[in-house]
Amino acid sequence: MPIFGWFRSAPKQQPRASGASETLRKISRAMDELSAERAKFIAAFAFILSRVANADLEISDEEVAEMERIVERVGGLPEEQAILVVQIAKAQHMLFGSTENFVVTQEFNRIANRLQKQALLHCLFAVSSSDQSISVQEDNEIRAITRELRLDHADFIAARSIYREHLSVLKD
Repeated sequence: MPIFGWFRSAPKQQPRASGASETLRKISRAMDELSAERAKFIAAFAFILSRVANADLEISDEEVAEMERIVERVGGLPEEQAILVVQIAKAQHMLFGSTENFVVTQEFNRIANRLQKQALLHCLFAVSSSDQSISVQEDNEIRAITRELRLDHADFIAARSIYREHLSVLKD
């Protein structure tokens, strides 16, 4: 399933458990209230965060927590929704990352303005540094995303310099 169908393709079924089901219903109703474009923006944003978090083939608890905070803040979502969006993004990336990475990033490039792309770049470094180390693989993935978003190398260097103390290549 393409990543952009996340929020609108699930069949409407009544959950069985009462406590968790009410939470899921609230999240579902709130996601239905988002415009298609807003849902697409948040889905792509979260997927790209997952792309960087998984660049070193391991997504740490710190990275997940940072992604949740960022998605909550950037998406203007309640905490429960942000958690759900991040979990879906992680699952989608694990399943389809190798085939969807470029497609999703190109779609984000199409729908985001320059300031949103620069904000994403800073968020990518925030996620990758949340475990106090930006691996070479994560750094290289952010560089690739910067190119796919058609941002300048100067944009990459400006964002990277803020997080330089976490660059694993400079730690040893």
